[in-house]
Amino acid sequence: MSETTPRLFIVSPHFDDAVFSCGALLAAHPDAAVCTVFAASPEHDMRTEWDKKAGFASAREAIRERTREDNRALDVLDAIPLRMPFRDGQYADSPSIGQMAATLEETIYRTTANTLLMPLGLQHDDHARVFEACCEILPRLTHLRWFGYEEAIHRLTPGALQARLADLARRGIVATPAHPSADHTIDMQRRAQLKREAVNAYASQLRAFGAGHYDDVFATERYWQLSVGRRAKK
Repeated sequence: MSETTPRLFIVSPHFDDAVFSCGALLAAHPDAAVCTVFAASPEHDMRTEWDKKAGFASAREAIRERTREDNRALDVLDAIPLRMPFRDGQYADSPSIGQMAATLEETIYRTTANTLLMPLGLQHDDHARVFEACCEILPRLTHLRWFGYEEAIHRLTPGALQARLADLARRGIVATPAHPSADHTIDMQRRAQLKREAVNAYASQLRAFGAGHYDDVFATERYWQLSVGRRAKK
């Protein structure tokens, strides 16, 4: 980290979420940091249904190969991989919201980021938990520009986005449609090309979703700027 100065920090629940949902933005921000929350292998090996669909013989094999896929994808986008030592829900050993929030806050402070993107937590339980952890630290890190991103594929769930926007309002967090600034020296066609190349690096996950079930990753990326109202301040 000492040789780079990332200004953009993207919180990714799983290895592929940041690229699937924000890949075009990442293409326009070389040296952005992508922090994967659930990046650890289970303590005891197992084989979940999702790992089976992805073509893996075991969970540990899945994490090893998914890490390699993630390295290849982020290399395409010139992004910096950061990984947290937590296991996702399918491995039945999820951390508490407080644990995730504390580790994430410490990780952010070790970077030079001034803009943070968090998942809106649509539909998937792991995503919702990461969203909760981000909401816990948002009022303490108001020096950052915060954005929520709509998770590709999951945002297609009917009513999920509307429910989340209403939830944010109840928390005193104002969500406004917006797009983080990008380097305009990279045109949209080139960004789309780089994103497609990065997405294709996640071969195991595309296999698990199945042809025709991940087309949304190539649709327009959507973001919401988040600002803290009085009720959310601590």
